[in-house]
Amino acid sequence: MGLRSTRGPLLLAMMVTTGLVAIDSTILATAVPTIVADLGGFASFPWLFSIYLLTQAVSVPIYSKLADTVGRKPIILLGIGLFLLGSVLCGFAWSMPALIAFRAVQGLGAGAVQPMAITIVGDIYTLAERARAQGYIASVWAISSVVGPTLGGVFSTYLDWSWIFFVNVPLGALAAWLVVRHHHESVERRPHRIDWAGGALLTLATTLLVVALLEGGHAWAWVSMPSIGALALGTAAAVAFVAVERRATEPVLPLRLLTRRLLATTALISVGVGVMLMGVTTYVPTFLEALLGVSPLVSGLALAALTLGWPLSASQSGKVYLRIGFRRTVLIGATLTVIAACALALTSRSPSVVAVAATCFVMGMGLGFVAAPSLIAAQSSVGWGERGVVTGANMFARSMGSAVGVAALGALVTGFMGETDAASAPALFNDAATAVFAAIAGVAALTLLVGFAMPRTTATTDD
Repeated sequence: MGLRSTRGPLLLAMMVTTGLVAIDSTILATAVPTIVADLGGFASFPWLFSIYLLTQAVSVPIYSKLADTVGRKPIILLGIGLFLLGSVLCGFAWSMPALIAFRAVQGLGAGAVQPMAITIVGDIYTLAERARAQGYIASVWAISSVVGPTLGGVFSTYLDWSWIFFVNVPLGALAAWLVVRHHHESVERRPHRIDWAGGALLTLATTLLVVALLEGGHAWAWVSMPSIGALALGTAAAVAFVAVERRATEPVLPLRLLTRRLLATTALISVGVGVMLMGVTTYVPTFLEALLGVSPLVSGLALAALTLGWPLSASQSGKVYLRIGFRRTVLIGATLTVIAACALALTSRSPSVVAVAATCFVMGMGLGFVAAPSLIAAQSSVGWGERGVVTGANMFARSMGSAVGVAALGALVTGFMGETDAASAPALFNDAATAVFAAIAGVAALTLLVGFAMPRTTATTDD
């Protein structure tokens, strides 16, 4: 594989483990119309993504802190177990509320799986090697970009949508076996104080804010006691969380890290990546299926262009940032995302599968040049003892961007559609989709501006 042979099997283990989250991120979107037709609840379908992203987001800092204290191996195995449990429960879901609840369990598993895989790669490879290792990890997303939408389309069209969840079981079992067999670590054992108060306040704040965004204008009016109450309590919990973290002996999300310019800017960039990724992933399939009448398989393949472009650029980004630095690489990627998002919004009035696939591919290329270099820049600025929590903070920022982004975009769509589904009012949904894509373009532009604020760091030394 071009890497040290003793670490090759562990890299394979991380690739398979990453495959769990990668396939899940692409397989569900194509089946949403079929699931809604079976279970109902079109207005609630954004919760399928938001609840997963929410539980993933709030658990990432906790898992990451524990990984820096008890080790990476037990945390990633716990994540795989929870992800498989959630997958099986989702496969047997009998209603939209049940499916949403079981997606929350999946999200708790994903909160450990994805950041731990990235952290372990950061542990075992030097900076120069990490650029090459990222190419192998990125190849998992490339394969998933084709396999996920294809399986989602096949299962929802010819078999049953429940199989999009059951397919995780053999993959997860293989991932767990590889981790147990090939990952060996030595961790210094010492007493630790778990920041339960911080974790609880973080969960409460993010949950209330996402609920307010998703249900405002739908379950209740925006200017109403439930809406105002959820926003007010969520904000108060966020303020209390900041206060608790400043005094905590071992904070679940060390705020001092965000005083460093590099870590603060890369976290903000991750928020933008999360919004753009999930915004496009959530609404492109429904956009094509509702307005052009294409099958889930076709819409899935169009979306696959995004998750194909991402790993292609991510695998090459190592060569780029080793040569011109992290900041310039991120700026190249952010520029591509602005171009792609604007093109998607401008062409939405004349929908075309080819045009959507092309813009998704460019968007993916841009995200690959943004996400991987910004994360590696953050990882490379700290040692082993902080790498887990820094990776977790970065992944938390992306997950929160995804969760809040999907919630905000869902609220935008609900404002246009109300209780009407996309199939019943395609013209109205076209208006809503255009607004969504325009909002994504705005986020892309803001991400580009944050990229300019990154310090001019170079990738010339090993950490």
